[in-house]
Amino acid sequence: MANREILLLKPVEGLGGEGDQVKVRAGYARNYLLPRQIGVPVNEANRKQVEALRKRRAEREGQELTKKLEKMSLAFPVKTGDGGKMFGAITVADIHDKLTAAGVTLDRKKIQLFTPVKTIGRHTVKVKLHADVTAEVPFDVVSENPIVAEDEPKKPVAKKAEGKK
Repeated sequence: MANREILLLKPVEGLGGEGDQVKVRAGYARNYLLPRQIGVPVNEANRKQVEALRKRRAEREGQELTKKLEKMSLAFPVKTGDGGKMFGAITVADIHDKLTAAGVTLDRKKIQLFTPVKTIGRHTVKVKLHADVTAEVPFDVVSENPIVAEDEPKKPVAKKAEGKK
């Protein structure tokens, strides 16, 4: 069976999005994609046209998601010990889970956190949406434990009185 390479001008369910180069059966291309102007044959002139379409699509999708991500405010409550030292760390998996819970679906590999976060405070992580589009997502790491001022004396722990035997 003969196959043809087609550059898609519009998204096709189960095949690809606009700007994608796909291999399809010759009959499908000849009878469906080409007459409906959903795709064009692969050649140098069409490749340039579709490259421009792909770039516009990436910018459009990236801008929408970038705006949504930069408006988000993520907070990670963590357990801390004396002096505010964290137990554990915030990793890419934790950030991905929070974003998914907030309704943002993206691949975990697009989150660029080079080392796990092990300090309390405000941090940012880069999310690479497309080749040219990167969003910075701010997040806070906060302590679950109540903060005790250093000036306050620590209350002595009451000891149980031992009974005589």
